Amino acid sequence: MAEEFEEYEETVEEANELPLDEETESEEAAEDALAATDERLPEDFTDEEVDAVADTAIAALQDILKYFDVGEVTIDEYDGDEGELILDITGNDLAVLIGRHGKTLDALQFLISAITTRTMGFRYPVVVDVEGYKSRQREKLENLAYSAAYRARTQHRSIKLRPMTPYERRIIHITLRDEEGVETASEGEGSARHVVVIPTE
Repeated sequence: MAEEFEEYEETVEEANELPLDEETESEEAAEDALAATDERLPEDFTDEEVDAVADTAIAALQDILKYFDVGEVTIDEYDGDEGELILDITGNDLAVLIGRHGKTLDALQFLISAITTRTMGFRYPVVVDVEGYKSRQREKLENLAYSAAYRARTQHRSIKLRPMTPYERRIIHITLRDEEGVETASEGEGSARHVVVIPTE
């Protein structure tokens, strides 16, 4: 098992060494570069491919969780709104898997994505969640996005949101991509990168 974990660490180290541009400077950029595959959408994959991704991701997750003192856990698998594969971990005392401001969960997410991409040879969106933590965070971000859009439209000015992670910014963009009267853009660099909601009318 120690050898397998070392292989996982090597995968992450290799991914972290990949060049990141200023536009995305994120784990997602590393995953995309690591994948080096075609840009297929989730609906373009066969059921067999998705099943293989799920099996690979769950097996990797189970192996990694053995290194955490979290006792017995359950991994539920379901499809997300954007076609992504969501693996939700449930159990007792899982705060250690989330970490401060979700940092540990972000690292676990990146690790599983990197392992799955390397193993399968293509990238399929996999989201690792712990007892619906990301689901609750997503709901908060969606509410924030709609509130900012309302303010942008009624006040006829751009609304700058707080700095966010690439995952959080993506949620804002997705939430407002079909919203009338506004558009979104990412501005800033590094940890100061944020979304601006801009009125179009």
